[in-house]
Amino acid sequence: MTTFLRDTATVFTREITPAVREPVGLLFDMGQPLLFLFLFGSLLDGAVGSSWQWFVPGILVMMCLSGPMAAGYTLLVDLIGGSMERMLVTPMNRTAMLVGRTMKAMVILLAQAVLIIVLALPLGFQLHPAGVLAGLAMLVALGIGLGALSFVLAIKSAPDGTLFYIVTQVLLFPLLLLSGVLLPIDAGPGWLRVIGHLNPITYIVDAQRALFAGDLTAPSVLYGTAATLVVAVVGLVLGNRAMRQGV
Repeated sequence: MTTFLRDTATVFTREITPAVREPVGLLFDMGQPLLFLFLFGSLLDGAVGSSWQWFVPGILVMMCLSGPMAAGYTLLVDLIGGSMERMLVTPMNRTAMLVGRTMKAMVILLAQAVLIIVLALPLGFQLHPAGVLAGLAMLVALGIGLGALSFVLAIKSAPDGTLFYIVTQVLLFPLLLLSGVLLPIDAGPGWLRVIGHLNPITYIVDAQRALFAGDLTAPSVLYGTAATLVVAVVGLVLGNRAMRQGV
């Protein structure tokens, strides 16, 4: 266990150091969420009840999808450049490589989520501390699963990375749009609502909105938690297997 923790810390430090040294890149990554928050959120004022309570959780889920799903890009770069091969000849634990990289994505996600919440407060967003903490915990678990799945995709896409780029671009926006992140899908046609209900992200978005509204006992929280745990467990199992066998 001591060796595993040491290796995890080593990988985490290696991954987080470039981001800490160049924080401008992290702010640049938040450009789209911030634009949606300030411009799109204002357009929804009055259309969906308390627009900021409805929209801020959606923005956070959007960030959770785009950030961790792109986390595999750094692994893909290491695979193509050969640095990953040099790491694999060391006695470093391969599971620690997965966990360390995932932790880096989660720290960045939490920092960005806190910034979004702080910026939304002057706009009318009401802070419910218990619900926000529970919502952030759910986002972390979701991000862990998505990040691990992203690493699996990167490993399977090496050495050219074509599969990684195609899947992340093709899947990301349908998952977002069909989950009601930006617009409610309840008023959409029947076929759209059916597809939305088949999308696990839909249940997570609904759970986030309930939690950020302070309703910790809403049924949607249970469904969202279940969907999050499934994504996290599947991602970790497949990611750990890929790191051990597929690299």
